[in-house]
Amino acid sequence: MNEKKFEQMLKKGESEKVEFKKSTAQIERALRSICGFLNHKGGSVYFGISDKNELIGQSATDSTLKSLSQKIRQKIKPEISPEIKVLEIKGRKVIEARIKKGANKPYYLDGISYKRVSTESPPIAPEELESIILKKNKIQWDSQICEEASLEDINWVIVKEFFIPKYESLAKRRLAGTGKELLEALGCIKNNKPTNAGILLFGKNPEMFFRNSYIAMARYRGTVESTERLDYKEFTGNIFQQIDNSDKYIKEHVAILSRLHPMNVEREDISEYPFFSIRELIINAVCHRDYSEKGSKIIIKIFNERINYYNPGGLPKGVTPENILKMQKSRNPVIANILSKVKYIEELGEGWNKIINEFKTHPLRPEMPKVEDLKIATSVTIYKAVLNIFERFKNILNERQIKLIKHLQMHEYINSTEYAKIFGVTNRQAREDLSKMASLRLLIKEGKARLTKYKIYPEISGNIRKYDSDKSYSSAYKGDIRGHKGIL
Repeated sequence: MNEKKFEQMLKKGESEKVEFKKSTAQIERALRSICGFLNHKGGSVYFGISDKNELIGQSATDSTLKSLSQKIRQKIKPEISPEIKVLEIKGRKVIEARIKKGANKPYYLDGISYKRVSTESPPIAPEELESIILKKNKIQWDSQICEEASLEDINWVIVKEFFIPKYESLAKRRLAGTGKELLEALGCIKNNKPTNAGILLFGKNPEMFFRNSYIAMARYRGTVESTERLDYKEFTGNIFQQIDNSDKYIKEHVAILSRLHPMNVEREDISEYPFFSIRELIINAVCHRDYSEKGSKIIIKIFNERINYYNPGGLPKGVTPENILKMQKSRNPVIANILSKVKYIEELGEGWNKIINEFKTHPLRPEMPKVEDLKIATSVTIYKAVLNIFERFKNILNERQIKLIKHLQMHEYINSTEYAKIFGVTNRQAREDLSKMASLRLLIKEGKARLTKYKIYPEISGNIRKYDSDKSYSSAYKGDIRGHKGIL
């Protein structure tokens, strides 16, 4: 702002979009005006101008500017990021706190909502506040315009090289129009500006506008939170990147058990957590979180025997942990719709049914997922499947053979003489028992005649491997299940 325009503003004085304060010491009074601007048409507060509209100047050190910005962010809810500038007029400095029209009305200061009327900022009457809230509820957050963003903040490479080809491939048809026209049709662009969904899905840097819109993930050594983390990651970027990278990371740290069934030649690969559910719960968290709650983020904690997903925002109205299979609502319908276009959501509303079915049909019958509505957040916990080979084979093996499996988990080999001595049977009976278990592919027979010995199949003891997201399965560890935490 040049000196001429500034002088004109001083002559006009305060208005519904302009407020003067002597210094930042009057920040508490200025906050009411800032709240009023947000709930009205926006405006600016100038620090360094007297009550008589005289330029007196204001200290504008870095600490002063930082303190002012922090105060506004801490006191105004939902949180905003003001545009703060230092103006130099006639050798004196003035601080301008510019406030845009709020996109997430109503805004509150210490629990009270204010509006701007002429040069005053009175509290909003209850009936008017109720009307604002009802209007807000009709407009979903993800479909609102992201006022601070422009079309330059959209990553058009992602749109053209990832989203459109994948959409066309799955739809089996060519899409008409430009990338911009497509995003407009999908609710990601309005009035030539990105919507909140547009930034989250296709933004170059979504965290620049929504600083906690990422996934934080921690792995712990045991079963409780502690300072001893095995790892900590933050998955940023657009929603597609967050889903894919989080899913890949979890699955790279999930154990795979290869198991042989008696009378079955083929090996069975079993993951300790159902794979569809791992990804679907990430998608649920990203898709249904309350992004208007800027002070929190999605947190995934991986423990020795469970994975916990913490998602900002309680369950939608009418949905409870008990009826979640029947009563499903989308907090962010634009995001959900776009994810469905590229099959990140297979069928809208069917995710939880598939999760429950996957746990019910998992060969090791893990404990069912636990859903908790924490009001300000939603918590979902899934539990690791545990293999009990003795329970599995109890109707096939006799007591001696089950004890033998336990013995071979502590000793590498056994021959018929040792078997007869340990279990008090004849050498003939020992050979018959060992031969039967070898025919069932529970033991491996090595050597001939008197040098014959047996060892347990690694798949029965637990051939533990890590999931390779690029090469399907790969052997990362082979050994038995004794002494290995966090595996089947």
